[in-house]
Amino acid sequence: MNKAIHTDNAPAAIGPYSQAIRVENTVYVSGQLPIDPVTGAFAGEDVAVQTRQSLTNIKNILAAEGLDMSSVAKTTVMLKDIADFAAMNEVYSEFFTAPYPARAAYQVAALPKDARVEIECVAVF
Repeated sequence: MNKAIHTDNAPAAIGPYSQAIRVENTVYVSGQLPIDPVTGAFAGEDVAVQTRQSLTNIKNILAAEGLDMSSVAKTTVMLKDIADFAAMNEVYSEFFTAPYPARAAYQVAALPKDARVEIECVAVF
């Protein structure tokens, strides 16, 4: 059975999806845009600030289910511009410690609301 996960400490879904879904011992976190849940706006314009907000949103969603970033097994990072990879990676490294989750990172043609980054993940209990 699927269990929807929701927290007010992350932005509400902007479409017909859940912030995250728990299926047995796995949590699937939807792609998180760099939206500040308090203001409803992007946390900033540069990729470092946006990456920090996207990962903070993920952290808060996981916390709603009693998990933390060490529970993350896999992430997918979508970048508006692959040239932002190094700046994203620097902030990303602040949120994870070894053993690091598996990850894919790539440039996409466009992201919702013209974001510079969107990050999704899979976490396990």
